[in-house]
Amino acid sequence: QVQLVESGGGLVQAGGSLRLSCAASGSIFGFNPMGWYRQAPGKKRELVATVTSDGSRNYADSVKGRFTISRDNAKRTAYLQMNSLSPEDTAVYYCYARLVSPWNRDYWGQGTQVTVSS
Repeated sequence: QVQLVESGGGLVQAGGSLRLSCAASGSIFGFNPMGWYRQAPGKKRELVATVTSDGSRNYADSVKGRFTISRDNAKRTAYLQMNSLSPEDTAVYYCYARLVSPWNRDYWGQGTQVTVSS
């Protein structure tokens, strides 16, 4: 019943911006942390950013200063604002959320394609 619904991916030119959203639903319990991973063809899935329920943030070095992750706890929704995009950011972006009760369990979104043209 738990699902993560992603939106906001698309095609953008280099230097542009996109805002991804991820809404977690299907549980009365909270999710901590929530975040985003990405995977380019032929590469391993890698961490982009995470945010805890108290607002602590973690970013991959490659996106620091360009991406901002945030969350609305009431809506159980995470956001990823991506600025100054480059072709190196092209990947499928997956929302991630850990359900903290009754025991820790990880969930993943279906993925949304982000393509940055030169």
